[in-house]
Amino acid sequence: MSAQSLIIVKVGGKIVEEPESLQRLLTEFAHIPGLKILVHGGGRSATAMASRLGIESKMVDGRRITDKETLEVVTMVYGGLVNKNIVAGLQAKGVNAIGLTGCDCDTIRSVKRPVGAIDYGYVGDVKAVNAPFLANLLNQGIIPVLAPLTHDGKGNMLNTNADTIAGETAKALASYFKVTLVYCFEKPGVLRDENDDNSVIPYLTRADFKQMVADGVIHGGMIPKIENSFNALASGVKSVLITQAVNLDKLSGTIIEL
Repeated sequence: MSAQSLIIVKVGGKIVEEPESLQRLLTEFAHIPGLKILVHGGGRSATAMASRLGIESKMVDGRRITDKETLEVVTMVYGGLVNKNIVAGLQAKGVNAIGLTGCDCDTIRSVKRPVGAIDYGYVGDVKAVNAPFLANLLNQGIIPVLAPLTHDGKGNMLNTNADTIAGETAKALASYFKVTLVYCFEKPGVLRDENDDNSVIPYLTRADFKQMVADGVIHGGMIPKIENSFNALASGVKSVLITQAVNLDKLSGTIIEL
């Protein structure tokens, strides 16, 4: 019997934090047929909550420095507020979702990032995804909604990049299902001109990517997103798409190819 198809959708915090875009995402995601997983961010909500609590948010190159106080905030916000709002919204649309952090049923285990030029604090690098557990949930018709939090197996929660969680989960489940990984953000795909939403690059190979990075066409946070995409494809993921949350029914955008 051939493997079933699975779509893993990663959405950024900006999409899930605004009521209008969240509702649009939930509607689009609910209409995806078959097996699916949602991975979400929530950085702006964490920053806003930290500010309300008088905790300064420190960022380096777009990545959050997670000290002890910040870890408490992101655990509350990602694993609680943002995750449960999404799950409740999906239940309202008939999707039997379950919200999970990495520590729940040992779903995702990681190690604290070693201190290099920058000490990121309580940030985790993924080491293991509990693929049998997630496959079992999916086969029971339960849709996992993964928050960007993992654990180290020693009682410590760790803040973990949501793009990485989506990529590592896709790789781990590639031996169980035909996996399509979809990275959603505010634009309709990878753009040749970031100011022109009609300049979507329909297909992107590794050679194209290297050239466009050298030319400055692709830069910033899009670089690690695309690198995650190539790593996923090299590890057995069937296809990777970068698109907008409003394109989930058509799955149009930029297709990443090796």
